[in-house]
Amino acid sequence: MHREPGHDELDFPRPLVCVDVIVFTVMQGVLHVLLARRPSAPGEPFPGAPCLPGGFIDVARDDSLLQCALRKLHDKTGFSSPYLEQLGSWGNAARDPRGWSATHAYFALVPPPDMPVAAARDVEWVPVERAAQMALAFDHSEIFSAALGRLRGKVEYTSLPAFLLNEPFTLPELQHVYEAVLARPLDKSAFRKRMLDAGFLEPAGQVAQTVGRPATGYRVRERERAAIFPRTFRASEAAAD
Repeated sequence: MHREPGHDELDFPRPLVCVDVIVFTVMQGVLHVLLARRPSAPGEPFPGAPCLPGGFIDVARDDSLLQCALRKLHDKTGFSSPYLEQLGSWGNAARDPRGWSATHAYFALVPPPDMPVAAARDVEWVPVERAAQMALAFDHSEIFSAALGRLRGKVEYTSLPAFLLNEPFTLPELQHVYEAVLARPLDKSAFRKRMLDAGFLEPAGQVAQTVGRPATGYRVRERERAAIFPRTFRASEAAAD
């Protein structure tokens, strides 16, 4: 490529670039999202406002967007190997008052963590229905809404909720997590058949129950990807009507 003599190819205005992570978990039968809070120091945009955890890319430590997302997630929650999926990118000249800004958003699914761990990192687990009513910093409300829609849409035809559980887990526990994400009940026998026929689970011994006999525990065979079902839950429910 032709350059003028002495021209510095990086001598141009550069946008602010960051990574934000939308972290979901299910606690006490309710889908939650992890929210942080903006600093209140002078000059900080949206001081003290709730926001998604994330931050600027560190070029000395982050070799990729994914590595930055994993680092931010670990710093905020202590999790090092969750399910993580790229959601999309947002950028314009108005989203950050400090200048032209772009963020690359990922959503993560984690088992329910210990609450003191979250508190120690100055973050809070918030039910998604309450988070949807909050005014988040920057354009984080829009990003959160997109992540919630993506999650609920994909849960209709994938095994994603399995990543919201500690292993081993039982099929009733898995069904309860599906119902928490979808915000509606599912047929027990049809759910059990779909989970076992999909082949993404493997037995992991017996799990003690608070009532009754121990139940079969399961774990996910491959944690790098979610299984895809041939039909959505809604399609199956419509066919059964």
